Amino acid sequence: MNTLYDVQQLLKQFGIYVYVGKRMWDIELMALELDNLYKSGVVDQPTYLRAKIVLRHEHRLEEQRASQNKA
Repeated sequence: MNTLYDVQQLLKQFGIYVYVGKRMWDIELMALELDNLYKSGVVDQPTYLRAKIVLRHEHRLEEQRASQNKA
């Protein structure tokens, strides 16, 4: 699991489709859904941790894009 698309496909396996309309919000909602899946015991720890790393990375990139667009 290396991309946001991979995380989307993981969530899709559980019937979770995320589209809020703003990429930053989509990433944040995916993180919440992933947390819930992990707490429920549906997703194993290595998968959970890898997906969280991908989401954190994508979130950071979106923050950088947003700050560059303001300048």
